[in-house]
Amino acid sequence: MNIQEFRKVLTGISGVPITAYGADGEVDLRITRTVYARVAAAGIHNIVAAGNTGEFYTLTPSEIGTVTEAAVAGADGKAPVTAAVGRSLREAIGMAKTAKATGASAVMSHQPVDPFAAPAAQIDYFRGLAEASPLPLVAYVRAEGFSLDDMLRLASHPNIAGIKFATTDILLLSRSIAASDPGNALFVCGLAESWAPAFTAAGARGFTSGLVNVAPQFSLAIHAALEAGNFAEARRIIDLIEPFERMRTKYRNGANVTVVKEAVSIMGLAVGEVRIPGLPCLDADDRARLSDLLRSWSAESSGFGPAQTMSGQVSESR
Repeated sequence: MNIQEFRKVLTGISGVPITAYGADGEVDLRITRTVYARVAAAGIHNIVAAGNTGEFYTLTPSEIGTVTEAAVAGADGKAPVTAAVGRSLREAIGMAKTAKATGASAVMSHQPVDPFAAPAAQIDYFRGLAEASPLPLVAYVRAEGFSLDDMLRLASHPNIAGIKFATTDILLLSRSIAASDPGNALFVCGLAESWAPAFTAAGARGFTSGLVNVAPQFSLAIHAALEAGNFAEARRIIDLIEPFERMRTKYRNGANVTVVKEAVSIMGLAVGEVRIPGLPCLDADDRARLSDLLRSWSAESSGFGPAQTMSGQVSESR
């Protein structure tokens, strides 16, 4: 897949599946493949392997490679796989080369987490990775403090397919899109469904999602509404998922992945707890509230076309 074809893919939903662990805390490849197969079969446009919802930062580099292999096998050609890479620049370049050998179509670089990372130098990091990567790159911009010139320098690299813009600086986003060459990197909403209408209004296309692990029919309906310019319908569906997304923000987003994995578990697929320093599991009250929410979604899902939830029933089993 060439970079122009991949940019078209990025106008859709970039789903980030969870990583399943067994009772021993190790990656469960069979269940992880199942998770990826379900997301791909639901019609999600781009499958991101070992992204933040997949617990990128708690996986070893070797495990990231293993999860990418599971993603490629699970997606089985139904959607392109974008492999998460990152950490030091040298490690990220090595991961990108491994991703190509594994069969990924692109790579997504997580933001550098060095506490002394300078904004302009982070752009150098992304550009250096893009220069060495054998696959098109999506740059994950999550930190604050970037300038318009920084964004334009990032967007103009010929091997950067897209920018996953994951801050709430809508002014910088809109200015960057307006000033960018239309043939350069695509700006994508990196803050999932709830922020997608605002990002779309600013000129971004597509959005990332962890919700696709649980209720891809809602994600697809929101995307279709935004593509049609029907912001009222998009907001109506976002209102349905708002309690789920709000629950994920508890503990300064420490429950972000936890809520997703607990929901998948409630729906019948045992995927294990979240690795620390994320919140390992929900307390009994939050789990009960989540179960009630999933039941309420079952009644809403009938009007969303052929795409189904990941399980037909809500189970009380853990």
